[in-house]
Amino acid sequence: MKKSKYIFDVDGTITPSRKKIHEDFWAPFLIFCRNHDVYLVTGSDREKTVEQVGLDIFYTAKRVYNCSGSDVYVKDVNVYRDDWTLPEDVREYLQEELDSSKFPIRTGLHFEERPGGLNFSILGRGAGVNHIEREEYVKWDITTGERKSIADRIRNKFPDIEVNIGGETGMDLAGLGRNKSQILRDFGTDDKLYFFGDMMKEGQNDYPLAKAIRDKGWGEAFHVKDYKHTWELLEYQNHLN
Repeated sequence: MKKSKYIFDVDGTITPSRKKIHEDFWAPFLIFCRNHDVYLVTGSDREKTVEQVGLDIFYTAKRVYNCSGSDVYVKDVNVYRDDWTLPEDVREYLQEELDSSKFPIRTGLHFEERPGGLNFSILGRGAGVNHIEREEYVKWDITTGERKSIADRIRNKFPDIEVNIGGETGMDLAGLGRNKSQILRDFGTDDKLYFFGDMMKEGQNDYPLAKAIRDKGWGEAFHVKDYKHTWELLEYQNHLN
């Protein structure tokens, strides 16, 4: 009999984007983690993930795949880290995109180095970014499709670079194959996988893992709207026993 294993994206799936897990969801999800084999996979680094989900959930998960699986933790132990870095000519091109964007606000960190890749944001990331500025960029991106356009141009210009849109303001760049699907190296045919994510469209950062799970026939992938939807699906699929 196959062993059920549950894989959750973080932003937009078990927490609001870039924010802490909701207090009404934290306790039942922690209980779920204690009673099931749970894995977290996120584009964010360890520090941001702990800030969002808290140490209890971070330590209870079987593994936490930070940086889309390029930086892996079991509790406090870093069991895997990829040392790939973005080529300088790609970084120079990103600066050109930043300089040419018509979005008027610039704040925070535009280039965030992470194990195995880099996160790029026109608006910027970090403590200097407030929710109003973030909301303004979200509206801008919905209207103009800026992130998708930039990602398409990068793919065309640098075919060896993988670009996946994640969160509300940024995109992840890495070498080919360094996406969330790489975590499947730790799973196999004896596992029944259930993956929950909010960025499931092609070009978004949950898509590669969802597609790989389906292609291999290793389980199911669920496209969720938010943490409430995640819990509703767990209830509907009768996974809470």
